[in-house]
Amino acid sequence: MNYLYGAKHGGSRTLVATFDSEQQLLAYVRWATLSHEHGVFKFEQGSVLAGYQGWGFTRQPIAQENPAEVAHNPSPSML
Repeated sequence: MNYLYGAKHGGSRTLVATFDSEQQLLAYVRWATLSHEHGVFKFEQGSVLAGYQGWGFTRQPIAQENPAEVAHNPSPSML
């Protein structure tokens, strides 16, 4: 399992989605990214990253988050 996090200025990270593979996760981030300037990302409205300024991922959850509470393998067709 791969865990996608949205990041806001100040370093707070939030689990926004899980993916079965790193390939799926990276493809989704490529699709969702509208721009990236000066270390700040802008994401598609309706994507799980909308409203965040950055992203990251891990293969293990960072904290006591419940992966069942976020989207699993979201795709552009889910919008």
